[in-house]
Amino acid sequence: MGALADSNTTTDAALHAMQEAARAHDVELSIHQVAKGEEVAAAIDMARASGATALNVLASPRLYANRQLIMDRVAVLRLPAIYQWPEMAEEGGFAAYGPRLTLLPELIARQAASLLRGTKPADLPIEQPMKFELVINLKTAKALGLTVPESLLVRADKVIE
Repeated sequence: MGALADSNTTTDAALHAMQEAARAHDVELSIHQVAKGEEVAAAIDMARASGATALNVLASPRLYANRQLIMDRVAVLRLPAIYQWPEMAEEGGFAAYGPRLTLLPELIARQAASLLRGTKPADLPIEQPMKFELVINLKTAKALGLTVPESLLVRADKVIE
C-alpha cells in the first residue's frame, strides 16, 4: 500500500502511527510525501514503482487542490485510491471514507461566531466529526478492472453505479 501525504500538513507522529497500524495488519506501507503540487504526479509514480497496488491519499489542502491530477494519474496507472472526503469518490475517485468536506464551512462559521461573541480561542471546543461516510464508485472500479466485494458494498453509505 502506498500513502500520498503533504509534508506541510502531515505530522511525523501521524505517519509513524500509520506505519505502526500497517505493520500490525501485515501491510507493507510506503509513504510518499510532497511539498509542492508539482511533486504529486512523481510521488504517485514512485508509489507504484515501489510495488504499491493501492494508494491512500491523505487529506490536505494541497492534495485536494490537485485532486483531478491525482485521479487522472492513478487511473493511468490503474492504481485504486481511497480518499478522506466522500466528495472525492463522487468526483471520480475509487473510494472514500471520512466526514463530508461540505460540513467544514458550518463548523468554521460556528467557531467564528463564538469568537466574535468574545470566546477566547483557547476556550473553543475541539470538535470531532460525528458522521463518517463510505462512498464507493463502481464506475471507477470497473474502469480499474476491480470487483468490489458485496460485503463492502452493503456497508457503503453511497454506491455510485
